[in-house]
Amino acid sequence: MSRLHNLVNNDELKRRMEASDEERITLSFYQYHNIESPEKFRDQLYRAWSKLGVYGRIYIAQEGINGQISVPAQGLEAFKEEMYNVPFLDGIRLNIAVDDDGKSFYKLKIKVRKKIVADGLDDSSFDVTKRGKHLDAVSYNELADLEDTIIVDMRNHYESEVGYFEGAIRPDVETFREALPLVEDMLEEKKDSNIIMYCTGGIRCEKASAYYLHKGFENVFMVDGGIIEYTRQCKEQGLPNKFLGKNFVFDERMGERIGDEIIAKCHQCGEPCDTHVNCANDACHILFIQCEKCAKKYNSCCSKKCQDFVQLPMQQREKLKGTIQFNGTKFGKGRYKAFRKDEGLKLV
Repeated sequence: MSRLHNLVNNDELKRRMEASDEERITLSFYQYHNIESPEKFRDQLYRAWSKLGVYGRIYIAQEGINGQISVPAQGLEAFKEEMYNVPFLDGIRLNIAVDDDGKSFYKLKIKVRKKIVADGLDDSSFDVTKRGKHLDAVSYNELADLEDTIIVDMRNHYESEVGYFEGAIRPDVETFREALPLVEDMLEEKKDSNIIMYCTGGIRCEKASAYYLHKGFENVFMVDGGIIEYTRQCKEQGLPNKFLGKNFVFDERMGERIGDEIIAKCHQCGEPCDTHVNCANDACHILFIQCEKCAKKYNSCCSKKCQDFVQLPMQQREKLKGTIQFNGTKFGKGRYKAFRKDEGLKLV
């Protein structure tokens, strides 16, 4: 019987990934479907896909599946054949990463959850199958140019900070759950306007569009396949790409370049930069934007406090961990406050 979880140390897996020259392709997909036994289906997928060298993060719930994965390029067709053997996954679109170095994931992780996207909604209170109209790249560009069209970014603030569609409303939220009621309130007086929503691959907008139609919004649209598919179509058809900057992604890459513009700033020095990193201090680990100059200055840490902490002996760090407040324990995800004065670590 094959193992249903990884047993190798994460650091070792990352080292192997970085050292490997194997060509890999990063894909994302989702499908809403009633899965009677998510646990059984999870084990079935793990056995089949681990044999094919698939890495990635996949969530399964009774409402469907949501995945971001990396597949060996030589085994892509074998993976598609295996995936399409599952009836409700047969023929679904696989969004191929725009800017991919093959280093997006280093192990396979499949988890069973209550929902494939945490939205905080009671699905029984509205018709989740009555969704907004999908827009391909051509249709999006045409509708976005109309004066009364409202474009809404349904992603989190740290995603839209580095890239967004021209003219989009960008809610200052940390979660999709927060965005839903906030956007509803923002657009309460605009229920008869054309409203286009977008996200990374489309999954959040599928649910959001059904929710807003239920709430009385009349003309709800969504970018089909999200930013990833829109960009692919623009490249393939030679269309103007209205997305500015970088598309944040939830894997080891942290982002994929779409537009040449750098619209964000280093959170430490304020210079143009759109490179997301996690603080090198594992006791902090806050997500923030850091330029190469500041990475060198702070040893890839978010502050001098964290820089001082990681230089302590391991035993001392373990003893102090949990007793010191770092940015990662003080602020929410991506909420690093720029230009704060560094605080040295006072040892007692």
